[in-house]
Amino acid sequence: MSAQNLWFRRYHPAHAPRATLFCFPHAGGSASYYHPMSKALTPEFDILAVQYPGRQDRYGEPLVPSLDALADAIHTVIEPHMRGPVAFFGHSMGSVVAFEVARRLERDGHPAPALLFASGGRAPSRVHDDGVHRRGDAALVAELRAMGGTDARVLTEPDLLELVLPPLRNDYRAIESYRPEADARIDAPIVVMAATDDPRTTEEEARAWHGHTTAGGSVRLFQGGHFYLESQGARVVEVIGGTLRDHLAGRYRPEVVGGQSALGHP
Repeated sequence: MSAQNLWFRRYHPAHAPRATLFCFPHAGGSASYYHPMSKALTPEFDILAVQYPGRQDRYGEPLVPSLDALADAIHTVIEPHMRGPVAFFGHSMGSVVAFEVARRLERDGHPAPALLFASGGRAPSRVHDDGVHRRGDAALVAELRAMGGTDARVLTEPDLLELVLPPLRNDYRAIESYRPEADARIDAPIVVMAATDDPRTTEEEARAWHGHTTAGGSVRLFQGGHFYLESQGARVVEVIGGTLRDHLAGRYRPEVVGGQSALGHP
């Protein structure tokens, strides 16, 4: 498998897609988390899920220790796939990885995403060290239970936990040690997607994403916890698909500009 193909998974064929959507997983997550989203949005859109090293079919590869190093690695292989209209979707840690890859593409003058969907994640300026990566295994398992999104059978099976916990701890270390420049921004609009009962990301921390773009954006709130994508899957697909269609038709208009709503209200 080539270096490029190691990083991306296409679960459903898209012969003449209207746009490509790259999906970046959460801490400890893998590309297959986006299989349901791919099924729902293909073939209208080509869905490429990013596969980080150290999990699933890349289990034997070394984990990438920092978020910046992970973004650097993806940046080196993604450009050949950036054909036609492109958008990025990232959930939790994945939203920051997507943001950093977009920054690198813009910096180097390569084609960059036209939209960034930042889901369930604190804005770069709101990321801080909760110390999760320094906790023992039992505390990490408790964190998985609190967040949801993990099959309950995994949490009680030692052999499965042996596969899950190392990449999870590594990814928490990566996001908790991430410190961007104060003026870190991209030129693409950011569509913030946040859950009302997320124990890890407050609505204020999510809305702060609009301080990291020169193009404004919008906010979509969902009922549910950190992994609201599972309970609200149909509406998530509706928001992503509808926003992409509006963008392609020239109808997408940022509702938030410079951290303020386009109507002048915070």
